[in-house]
Amino acid sequence: MKQIEILLADDNKLLRAEFRKVLEREADLKVVGEAKNGLEAVVLGKKLRPDVVLMDVAMPLLNGLQSTSQIIKAAPNTKVLILSAHSDEAYVIEAMNSGANGYLIKQTSASNVCAAIRKVHAGGAAFISSIPKRLHRPSSWTDRVKLHKKLGSKK
Repeated sequence: MKQIEILLADDNKLLRAEFRKVLEREADLKVVGEAKNGLEAVVLGKKLRPDVVLMDVAMPLLNGLQSTSQIIKAAPNTKVLILSAHSDEAYVIEAMNSGANGYLIKQTSASNVCAAIRKVHAGGAAFISSIPKRLHRPSSWTDRVKLHKKLGSKK
């Protein structure tokens, strides 16, 4: 059985280490790289071409949504699962527009994150449970402008 290769992209070193421990306890999951910022995530995504990228939204140099678009363009077979502290509708919509295959909040249990990785790898989608109802309301242009300002790269 081929392992699902995963790239971790989060600016928090401790979170990356914890995710690595959790994921590597699973026989079918293998962490092949770690990125500490969005730009590094793009470089490693292009180089390693992992099966799945577990991506944070708010990162320095390039945010996770911008990174997602670039990775998908360069490696179309790579799936991106956003794992973020933000559960706002606007973030989820922007993640979908960027090409993400799923969006979870960081409070998601380890077993659910692993299940979501498997699901997106198999071609499915994995979104936090509150999202489907909220996606029926289109976000306004004002919300999108506010989001882009809010997501501006960390310095």
